[in-house]
Amino acid sequence: MLKNHSTTCRITQGISRRSFLKLAQALSIYSFPAYSRINHKDRSPGFDVKTIREVDYADVRLTGGPLKEQFDRIYTSYLALDNDRLLKVYRQRAGLPAPGEDMGGWYDAAGFVPGHSLGQYISGLARFARITGDQAAYDKTRALVRGFAATLGAHHYPFASKKAEITWPCYILDKHEIGLIDAYRLAGVTEAKEILSEVIHGALPYIPDHTYDRGPNSPKQAPYDEPYILPENLFQSYEITGNPALFALAQKYLLNAEYFEPLARGEDVLPGKHAYSHVIALSSGAKAYEALGENRYLQAIRNAWDLLETTQRYASGGWGPKETFVQPHRGELAKSITSTHDHFETPCGCYAQCKLARYLLRFTGDARYGDGLERVLYNTLLGAKDPDGEGRFFYYSDYHPDTVKTYYHAKWPCCSGTLVQGVADYAINVYFLSAQGIYVNLFTPSEVSWRQNGIPVRLLQSTSYPVEGSIELRVRTPTPVSFTIFVRVPGYLTEPAEIMVNGKLFSGPAEPRTFAAIGRIWRDQDTIEIAFPLRPRIEPIDDRDPHLVSVMRGPLMLVAINGTAELASRQLLLPEALTPSNGGRLKYRHDGLEFELVPFYQVGDERYTSYFQT
Repeated sequence: MLKNHSTTCRITQGISRRSFLKLAQALSIYSFPAYSRINHKDRSPGFDVKTIREVDYADVRLTGGPLKEQFDRIYTSYLALDNDRLLKVYRQRAGLPAPGEDMGGWYDAAGFVPGHSLGQYISGLARFARITGDQAAYDKTRALVRGFAATLGAHHYPFASKKAEITWPCYILDKHEIGLIDAYRLAGVTEAKEILSEVIHGALPYIPDHTYDRGPNSPKQAPYDEPYILPENLFQSYEITGNPALFALAQKYLLNAEYFEPLARGEDVLPGKHAYSHVIALSSGAKAYEALGENRYLQAIRNAWDLLETTQRYASGGWGPKETFVQPHRGELAKSITSTHDHFETPCGCYAQCKLARYLLRFTGDARYGDGLERVLYNTLLGAKDPDGEGRFFYYSDYHPDTVKTYYHAKWPCCSGTLVQGVADYAINVYFLSAQGIYVNLFTPSEVSWRQNGIPVRLLQSTSYPVEGSIELRVRTPTPVSFTIFVRVPGYLTEPAEIMVNGKLFSGPAEPRTFAAIGRIWRDQDTIEIAFPLRPRIEPIDDRDPHLVSVMRGPLMLVAINGTAELASRQLLLPEALTPSNGGRLKYRHDGLEFELVPFYQVGDERYTSYFQT
C-alpha cells in the first residue's frame, strides 16, 4: 500500500508505530483499494469542495429566540449527566470499580444496545464546549474520554456488551468515532486522537468484512447492523490520524452498488428502506465526494434530496412513518396519518437531514438546501419535548389527529444521542463562509465573527423570526472592508424579498429560493433590513390526496390545539377562514367552528391536530 519508508513516516505521523502496525495487521484480511489509486478521472469538472465552508463553532453565538432557549435547556440537561453513570456499563464489562446508579433502558448491560450513545454524548458536549467556552463542558468531555479509554484493555475492546452479545457493532463504533473526533478537534482532548485508531482496531473482529444494506438478508453475526453508515467518520478518522488503512476502510463500507450508484442514475431506491439510517448514510456519500472527488456521490446525494423533498416529506420536513420510506404516488403518506403515531424519528432524522443540507449547501451554494434545513429544524427538533432528566426522551413526531407529544417507551433511546448533537449544531446551521464573504442561512438572534481580507468583522442579527418576518443585520468592523453578504431568500415566498441597505432599497435580485448577494465596501454600523411577508398557505400531504392539507406560515407548520377531536370529520375553509392572531398564530372562524393554530414547536401538553380536510 505504501511505496517507501518516507511515505510511511509521513502518513503515520501522529499515531504510534506500534498502533499502526497492529491496525495494519488487523486490516490485512480485507481487500482494500490502494490509497494511491483514487480514480481522478471521475472527479467533477472544477472540483473544489472548499468554495463554501462551515463556520467554526467558536465563532457563532446564539443571542436569543426559540433556538437559543432550547439550546440552553439541552446544554444544562446534558452537562448534569453523571459521569459515573455514563461509564458504569463500560467499567462493569472491563471488571473495574463501577460506582453510580444504573442508567436503565437501552443503555444498561441488560438493555437493548448497552452503552450505545456514549460517543454521541461526548460529541455533543465537545460541540457545546467549543461554542460556549465553558470550562465545565471541556472538563466533562475530557473526563468521559479518559474514563472510556481506561476500559479498553490490552485488546482495545470498545463495546459495553460482552463479545458474544454485541448488538449493532457498526452502529456503536460509528458513535465512538464521532465522539473521539469531536473531543480531539473541538475540545482539545489529545487522548482522543491517541486512542481513535485503537478503538477501530479493537472493533474490527466484530464488524462485517464487507458492506451490505440493512434488512432481512443481513449477515447473522450482526443482524440489522448498518455498516454503510461508517464511511463518513472513517474518512474523518483518516484526516486526523493520517492512517491510510482507515481511508481504505472508509471506501470499503460505501454502499455503492445497492444505493449510491442507482441514486446517481436517478433511480428511486428509497421505498421500503429504513429511513434514518439511509439518510445518515448520505453524509457518508457526501464525505466520499469530498475525499475522492467522484461526481457519482454528489449526484447521488442531490437526487436523494430531491426524492425526499418531492415524494417522502410531511409538511414538517420530516419523513419515514414507522421509520420506513413509502412508495410514492400511492397515497401512503396520507394513509399513515391515521395508521400510526410514529411519523418521524425526530432528533435522529433532523440531525441526519441538517448534516446533509450543510454538505449540499457547501458543495453547490443552492439556497433550496437552506430552505429544507430551516423547515425540518423549526418543525421537528425545535418541537421536541425536553428530556425529563431520568432518561425519557422525545422520539417520534406524531401527526395523528387529536394527539399529544409523548416520550419514547424505553429510557435512553437512540434519539438521546442525536438530540444533544443536533441542538449543539444550531450554531453552525446559521452562517457559512466563502472567500467572497458571509452566507446568512437561518434567521435567529445571533452574531458571527470572522476575518475578511485580514480584517476582523462581526455580523449581528436581530429578529423575532420565525414569528415575524423582519430581520436586521448589522456590520461591526474597525475599518472599511469589501465583501458580500449573501442572504437566503426563502422558497415559500411568492415574490422577491424587500431588502434595505442603510435605509435605501437594494436594487439587486432577491428572488425566492436564492441567496441575494449584497456586495459593497462595508463600514462599521452599516445595516441590512429584510422583510419576508409571512402569509398563511396550505400544502397537500401528497399527490393522491390534495384535500388533506397542512397549514403553513413562513417556514412553520401550524397545528390546531385543544378541542380538536371533531376536526378529522369536518371540511374546513382553508386558508380563507384564517386570520392572524398573536405570536405567529392564526384563528379559524367559519360555520360555527372556531379554533387556534399554533407553530408545532410551541405545543406543550395540549392535544393537537396537524392535518385537515378542505
